[in-house]
Amino acid sequence: MLRTALLALSVTAGLTGTAAAAAATPATALTCRGVGIDPAARLHYRAETLIKAPAAAVWKLHTDVAGWPAWQPAVTSANRLDAGPLRPGSRFRWTTPVPPTPTTPATTLVITSSVEQLRPGRCVRWTGPAIGDGLRIDRGVHVWTFTPMRGGVLVRTEESWTGEQVEADPATALRYLGAGLDAWLADLKTTAEAR
Repeated sequence: MLRTALLALSVTAGLTGTAAAAAATPATALTCRGVGIDPAARLHYRAETLIKAPAAAVWKLHTDVAGWPAWQPAVTSANRLDAGPLRPGSRFRWTTPVPPTPTTPATTLVITSSVEQLRPGRCVRWTGPAIGDGLRIDRGVHVWTFTPMRGGVLVRTEESWTGEQVEADPATALRYLGAGLDAWLADLKTTAEAR
Protein backbone atom coordinates (compact mmCIF):
# COMPACT_ATOMS: atom_id res chain seq x y z
CA MET A 1 0.00 0.00 0.00
CA LEU A 2 1.02 3.65 -0.23
CA ARG A 3 4.38 3.40 -1.88
CA THR A 4 6.96 6.10 -1.46
CA ALA A 5 4.37 8.74 -1.61
CA LEU A 6 6.62 11.40 -3.00
CA LEU A 7 9.41 9.94 -5.15
CA ALA A 8 11.07 11.40 -8.18
CA LEU A 9 8.53 11.41 -10.96
CA SER A 10 8.66 8.97 -13.83
CA VAL A 11 5.82 7.74 -15.96
CA THR A 12 6.71 5.38 -18.76
CA ALA A 13 4.49 3.02 -20.65
CA GLY A 14 4.61 -0.55 -21.78
CA LEU A 15 5.19 -4.04 -20.53
CA THR A 16 8.93 -3.84 -20.96
CA GLY A 17 9.77 -3.14 -17.39
CA THR A 18 8.60 0.17 -16.19
CA ALA A 19 4.98 1.09 -15.83
CA ALA A 20 1.92 1.59 -17.91
CA ALA A 21 -0.27 4.06 -16.09
CA ALA A 22 -3.81 5.26 -16.10
CA ALA A 23 -4.98 8.38 -14.35
CA ALA A 24 -8.49 6.95 -14.15
CA THR A 25 -9.51 3.50 -13.03
CA PRO A 26 -9.69 1.19 -16.05
CA ALA A 27 -13.04 -0.41 -16.86
CA THR A 28 -11.80 -3.60 -15.21
CA ALA A 29 -10.14 -2.77 -11.91
CA LEU A 30 -7.60 -5.16 -10.44
CA THR A 31 -8.96 -7.42 -7.73
CA CYS A 32 -7.74 -9.98 -5.25
CA ARG A 33 -10.37 -12.54 -4.37
CA GLY A 34 -12.95 -10.27 -5.99
CA VAL A 35 -12.10 -7.10 -4.06
CA GLY A 36 -10.28 -4.10 -5.56
CA ILE A 37 -9.37 -0.55 -4.68
CA ASP A 38 -11.84 1.88 -3.13
CA PRO A 39 -14.26 2.53 -6.03
CA ALA A 40 -15.32 5.86 -4.52
CA ALA A 41 -11.75 7.18 -4.21
CA ARG A 42 -10.93 10.22 -6.34
CA LEU A 43 -7.22 9.34 -6.36
CA HIS A 44 -6.11 6.10 -7.97
CA TYR A 45 -3.33 4.86 -10.21
CA ARG A 46 -2.53 1.61 -12.02
CA ALA A 47 0.75 0.29 -13.41
CA GLU A 48 2.23 -2.97 -14.63
CA THR A 49 5.47 -4.58 -15.71
CA LEU A 50 6.69 -7.88 -17.13
CA ILE A 51 9.42 -9.37 -14.95
CA LYS A 52 11.65 -11.98 -16.55
CA ALA A 53 12.03 -14.17 -13.47
CA PRO A 54 10.18 -17.15 -12.02
CA ALA A 55 6.77 -16.17 -10.68
CA ALA A 56 7.44 -17.87 -7.32
CA ALA A 57 10.66 -15.90 -6.86
CA VAL A 58 8.93 -12.59 -7.63
CA TRP A 59 6.09 -13.39 -5.22
CA LYS A 60 8.55 -14.34 -2.46
CA LEU A 61 10.58 -11.14 -2.93
CA HIS A 62 7.46 -8.97 -2.94
CA THR A 63 5.79 -10.55 0.10
CA ASP A 64 8.94 -10.62 2.27
CA VAL A 65 7.96 -7.31 3.85
CA ALA A 66 10.90 -7.18 6.28
CA GLY A 67 13.25 -7.45 3.29
CA TRP A 68 11.86 -4.42 1.43
CA PRO A 69 14.54 -1.94 2.59
CA ALA A 70 17.24 -4.16 1.03
CA TRP A 71 15.91 -3.63 -2.50
CA GLN A 72 13.70 -0.54 -2.33
CA PRO A 73 15.80 2.56 -1.61
CA ALA A 74 12.73 4.58 -0.61
CA VAL A 75 11.65 2.15 2.12
CA THR A 76 13.68 3.05 5.21
CA SER A 77 12.16 0.44 7.51
CA ALA A 78 9.65 -2.40 7.28
CA ASN A 79 8.51 -4.66 10.10
CA ARG A 80 5.90 -7.37 10.35
CA LEU A 81 3.58 -6.94 13.31
CA ASP A 82 2.85 -10.68 13.40
CA ALA A 83 4.74 -13.89 12.65
CA GLY A 84 4.46 -16.45 9.89
CA PRO A 85 3.71 -16.17 6.19
CA LEU A 86 1.82 -13.17 4.87
CA ARG A 87 -1.90 -13.96 5.10
CA PRO A 88 -5.26 -12.23 5.53
CA GLY A 89 -5.10 -10.40 8.84
CA SER A 90 -1.31 -9.89 8.69
CA ARG A 91 -0.15 -6.39 9.58
CA PHE A 92 3.08 -4.56 8.89
CA ARG A 93 4.48 -1.10 9.49
CA TRP A 94 6.91 0.63 7.17
CA THR A 95 8.37 4.07 6.62
CA THR A 96 9.35 6.22 3.69
CA PRO A 97 10.72 9.77 3.59
CA VAL A 98 8.83 12.37 1.57
CA PRO A 99 10.17 15.69 0.30
CA PRO A 100 8.31 18.94 0.81
CA THR A 101 5.60 20.07 -1.58
CA PRO A 102 4.10 23.55 -1.89
CA THR A 103 1.54 22.57 0.78
CA THR A 104 3.34 20.01 2.99
CA PRO A 105 6.69 19.88 4.80
CA ALA A 106 9.33 17.21 4.34
CA THR A 107 8.47 14.31 6.62
CA THR A 108 8.61 10.56 7.04
CA LEU A 109 5.40 8.68 6.45
CA VAL A 110 4.65 5.83 8.84
CA ILE A 111 2.40 3.39 7.02
CA THR A 112 0.51 0.65 8.84
CA SER A 113 -0.85 -1.91 6.40
CA SER A 114 -3.34 -4.72 6.98
CA VAL A 115 -3.64 -7.60 4.51
CA GLU A 116 -7.32 -7.97 3.62
CA GLN A 117 -7.18 -10.52 0.79
CA LEU A 118 -4.45 -12.86 -0.42
CA ARG A 119 -4.15 -15.74 -2.82
CA PRO A 120 -0.62 -17.19 -2.55
CA GLY A 121 1.42 -16.56 -5.67
CA ARG A 122 -1.43 -14.74 -7.43
CA CYS A 123 -2.61 -11.62 -5.56
CA VAL A 124 -2.55 -9.56 -2.40
CA ARG A 125 -4.61 -6.58 -1.25
CA TRP A 126 -3.73 -4.43 1.76
CA THR A 127 -5.15 -1.26 3.27
CA GLY A 128 -4.23 1.34 5.85
CA PRO A 129 -3.29 4.91 6.69
CA ALA A 130 -0.03 6.80 6.13
CA ILE A 131 0.81 9.45 8.71
CA GLY A 132 3.68 11.94 8.93
CA ASP A 133 4.29 15.37 10.42
CA GLY A 134 2.05 17.66 8.37
CA LEU A 135 0.95 14.94 5.92
CA ARG A 136 -1.78 12.33 6.19
CA ILE A 137 -3.38 9.83 3.82
CA ASP A 138 -6.43 8.54 5.68
CA ARG A 139 -6.76 5.29 3.74
CA GLY A 140 -4.81 3.67 1.01
CA VAL A 141 -5.99 0.50 -0.71
CA HIS A 142 -3.35 -1.40 -2.67
CA VAL A 143 -3.93 -4.41 -4.95
CA TRP A 144 -1.17 -6.49 -6.55
CA THR A 145 -1.67 -9.32 -9.07
CA PHE A 146 0.92 -11.77 -10.39
CA THR A 147 0.16 -13.59 -13.65
CA PRO A 148 2.68 -16.22 -14.84
CA MET A 149 3.53 -15.82 -18.51
CA ARG A 150 5.99 -17.38 -20.88
CA GLY A 151 9.40 -16.23 -19.69
CA GLY A 152 8.25 -14.47 -16.52
CA VAL A 153 5.40 -12.92 -14.62
CA LEU A 154 3.17 -9.95 -15.36
CA VAL A 155 2.91 -7.86 -12.21
CA ARG A 156 0.05 -5.39 -12.02
CA THR A 157 -0.68 -2.96 -9.22
CA GLU A 158 -3.45 -0.50 -8.49
CA GLU A 159 -3.78 1.84 -5.52
CA SER A 160 -6.31 4.37 -4.26
CA TRP A 161 -5.91 7.13 -1.68
CA THR A 162 -8.58 8.91 0.31
CA GLY A 163 -8.32 11.74 2.78
CA GLU A 164 -9.11 15.41 2.97
CA GLN A 165 -5.49 16.52 2.74
CA VAL A 166 -4.51 14.55 -0.38
CA GLU A 167 -7.87 15.23 -2.04
CA ALA A 168 -7.32 18.98 -1.65
CA ASP A 169 -4.57 18.83 -4.33
CA PRO A 170 -5.38 15.80 -6.48
CA ALA A 171 -2.93 16.63 -9.29
CA THR A 172 0.04 16.64 -6.91
CA ALA A 173 -1.18 13.57 -5.03
CA LEU A 174 -1.63 11.56 -8.24
CA ARG A 175 1.77 12.61 -9.52
CA TYR A 176 3.41 11.24 -6.37
CA LEU A 177 1.23 8.15 -6.15
CA GLY A 178 2.13 7.27 -9.74
CA ALA A 179 5.83 7.89 -9.28
CA GLY A 180 5.87 5.72 -6.19
CA LEU A 181 4.20 2.78 -7.89
CA ASP A 182 6.38 3.13 -10.98
CA ALA A 183 9.51 3.10 -8.82
CA TRP A 184 8.31 0.10 -6.79
CA LEU A 185 7.73 -1.93 -9.96
CA ALA A 186 11.10 -0.88 -11.40
CA ASP A 187 12.88 -1.90 -8.18
CA LEU A 188 11.02 -5.21 -8.05
CA LYS A 189 11.90 -5.95 -11.67
CA THR A 190 15.56 -5.01 -11.30
CA THR A 191 16.00 -7.05 -8.14
CA ALA A 192 14.09 -10.13 -9.30
CA GLU A 193 15.84 -10.26 -12.68
CA ALA A 194 19.28 -9.91 -11.07
CA ARG A 195 18.80 -13.02 -8.90
